This record gives sequence, C-alpha cells and structure tokens, in this order.
Amino acid sequence: MTEPSKVLHVRNVGYEITENDLLQLVNPFGVVTKSVMLRAKNQALIQMQDVGSAVNVVQYYTSIQPSVRGRNVYIQFSSHQELTTVDQNTQGRNQDAPPNRILLVTIHHMLYPITVEVLHQVFSPYGFVEKIVTFQKSAGFQALIQYQSRQSALSALDALQGRNIYDGCCQLDIQFSNLSELQVNYNNERSRDFTNPTLPSEQKGRSSQSGYGDVGSMYGLQAPGTSAVAFPQIGDAAAIMAAFGGGLPPGISGTNDRCTVLVSNLNPDSIDEDKLFNLFSLYGNIVRIKLLRSKPDHALIQMGDGFQAELAVHFLKGALLFGKRLEVNFSKYPNITPAPDTHDYSNSNLNRFNRNAAKNYRYCCSPTKMIHLSTLPEELTEEEIVTHLAEHGNIVNTKLFEANGKKQALVLFETEEQAAEALVCKHATSIDGSIIRISFSQLQSI
Repeated sequence: MTEPSKVLHVRNVGYEITENDLLQLVNPFGVVTKSVMLRAKNQALIQMQDVGSAVNVVQYYTSIQPSVRGRNVYIQFSSHQELTTVDQNTQGRNQDAPPNRILLVTIHHMLYPITVEVLHQVFSPYGFVEKIVTFQKSAGFQALIQYQSRQSALSALDALQGRNIYDGCCQLDIQFSNLSELQVNYNNERSRDFTNPTLPSEQKGRSSQSGYGDVGSMYGLQAPGTSAVAFPQIGDAAAIMAAFGGGLPPGISGTNDRCTVLVSNLNPDSIDEDKLFNLFSLYGNIVRIKLLRSKPDHALIQMGDGFQAELAVHFLKGALLFGKRLEVNFSKYPNITPAPDTHDYSNSNLNRFNRNAAKNYRYCCSPTKMIHLSTLPEELTEEEIVTHLAEHGNIVNTKLFEANGKKQALVLFETEEQAAEALVCKHATSIDGSIIRISFSQLQSI
C-alpha cells in the first residue's frame, strides 16, 4: 500500500470532469495548494496543505464512493510526496513533443459547432495566431494552432487546458504538436492562414496536407466525373462534409436520390402528422406527410432531398416510439401528391434546415436519452422544465445554461423512448409565450 502523502492520486477522471469538480470533493477536508489534470491518462493529482488533510480525504472516500457528473472516481495516495512547479506545468502534456509554437487541440463534448473563427477568438488573446487547421480523427474533432512564438503557445496551453469554450461543453484538451510548420492552402471555416489573406476559399481536389487526419475527405462526396446529389439547403457537398466533421456517418452514401420514406409499425393511437414532423425534421426539411388510412400504422414522409431522406432512414430505423419499434425504409413513390388528407409542410417556418443548415447537420444522430432545449424564456426555471416534460417519462437530471447569451437546457430521461416521446410531443410548443425547439443531444451525461 502506498505510504500516506499530501498528494492525492485521482483515477477515472473523464473529460467531462473539470478541475473545479475535483476540488469540490476535497475542499471540505483542508486547503489545496496545487492540482494537476492528467488528461491523457484520465487522472489527476491534488496536493493538500498537509498529510493529515490528505489522510482524511482518503479515509472518507474509502467508505463512500465519490461520484462526479455521474462517473465514479477513485482517490488514493500518490507516490509523489510533493508536486513541484515543473510538475504542475508539464504533467499531462505530450511528453514525446517538446514545447513548440504549434498546439494540437482536441475538443470533447461538442454541443455546438466549432469553426476557425471560434478557435481564433479563444486562442488569440495569448499571442499572434498564424495558422489554424481543423480536422476529424478517431479522438474526435481536433485542430492544429500555430502561434508566432513558442511562449505564446505555452501561455495558451497553461491558461486553456481543460477549460470549456461554452458553458458545460466543448472542453479543450491541449498538447504540443510534433509538427514544425503548418501548411494551409485554403482560407475557409476549416483552415486559415492569418499571414496570407489572399488564399482561395474553395478546395478543388484532395488536400495536399499530410499529418492532419483525413482532411481531404471533407471536400467532396464523389470522385471526379461521377454525379453528385444536389444539396439545395446549403449549396454544396463540401459544407455537408464539414458539418459531419470531415466524413459522412457509417452507412450514409450521400448518393441516394429517393426523397420519400415509408414509416411502418407506428402506434396509430398516439401518432399524428405533426408528431412525425417533429421527429423527422431533425434530419431535413419536410415537404409533405401522409398517414395511410388503409394502414393506420403506416405513413409516407417526403423529405427535402435524397440525402436528408437517407439520414432519416439511417438514424430512425429501429427507434422506439410510443411502445413501437419503427421500421423506416425508402418508398417506391418519388413524392407525395397533394391531397386533402395530406399535410403540407413545405412552407412551414418550423422546418429546421431553412437557415443554418450546416449547423443542423452537425446534430443529426439516433435518438438518445438526452434532449436539448433552446429558444427558452429568460426567466425559466428547471422546475418549470420538469413540469412541462414530466408526463413523458422519468427525468433523471436537468441543466439550465446560457450559450451565446441565450437560455438553453439539457434534460436527461431514463430511456431513449421517453426522450423521443418528449421531443415529438413538445417540440414547437409554447412556454411562457416562447416557442421552444427540441433536438437530441449526443452528450452522455450532465
């Protein structure tokens, strides 16, 4: 067993856990003099003012399991007897990459889209940022940020490591890069050379950059000479690829040209056209919806284009709603003919992809237990949110927050089916005169 030390070793520290979260665990037992977040190892080191305080922490949490943001963490004595200033400034960095002027930034829990402009606003206070390149890899959304000086990069890392860009999300995990110089060929929302504003904005072929992940795959859905699907909402394939972080979800081809889907195994006692609109509009604009009177558990839904229909089939096939597991397939009908029993949504201002389509594509996912509420009244409380949604299932947790000066909320249900029911029933309903918007969140916990 490790000898008692005033330095505590904390394990299973997920990226959703902040330094302040851990300090709240140990502050009741004494003064904390230093702390180090070891992000690469999901660990942390916390130095108490004396050994007695550290012993009290370990003894208390031996009998009571500490949990932070829904995750169990484990506290024991560290083999270190003291954290030096050098330890505090260097722990958790890429030890294979010595300090230089280029930072590798990984962003965890991306609730909001991150562009070059956002990153420049966050990192420029610490020195002149020369270049930024963003890309998607298995670790998630990443960026390379090149400063004019190594000292600026060092200052940014020390100030921003572990911080959130927005309240409760978009957490920065920063280390030094092994690269010596970034090559930027295009100035757009994915890459920028601030020393050369004359670069073109469009990419015509695969990227010539190397070492940045699959950057080239962002810029086209088809090989040269093949036909592409038209994407009228956002203009071109490049914007869609960027919205999905550089590559389409597995199973999505981007070449489907069938706009109408057939939904079966619906619960006819609970479903209607507006509820189907609320669900399917997460994946594209809705043109028309027709419930089949001869088959009450079937419906036809015409999406804005073939790509949006493909997203709906991919993400909603097998989803649970009102006690039924949905079957979603492409219809043999190319469109739905206008008729008295057909609901037309082509001019609805509730279609989500009329504006900021690229932003909405980022949020496409299968139903989850967590829903995200926006356009909320400024004075809304968590209790009022629970009251508005409680009829649809057991609410495990809620969180109100502000982003870009606007009140928003996360609500975690016990099951995905409950969250889906709340979404289809309460999207576009009114709270204190505000028409709220609801979508699924890809966050796992609050």
